[in-house]
Amino acid sequence: MKAYSFLFLCVVLLGLLLNQAPTTKAATCNPSELSPCAGAILRSSPPTSACCAKLKAQQPCFCQYTKNPSLRGYINSPNSRKVVAACGVSIPRC
Repeated sequence: MKAYSFLFLCVVLLGLLLNQAPTTKAATCNPSELSPCAGAILRSSPPTSACCAKLKAQQPCFCQYTKNPSLRGYINSPNSRKVVAACGVSIPRC
């Protein structure tokens, strides 16, 4: 009986530990989140730290943005590529 109680306790603790596994928050793909980068992309000014932070947060969304005809031109523009490179972010091949 003592062994079964110990085994039951171990199973419960293992279940609690597995249930507490950290989760990562998925990026919310919203092109307006990149508005801090508008000056850098449209006027070739240096990107701000806010722009770089938004680019890093929105990086998982780049493929989705390049598939959107109204956003594709901005994502694939030479200025966008310069801004992304200046921020140390890469545009994935989709």
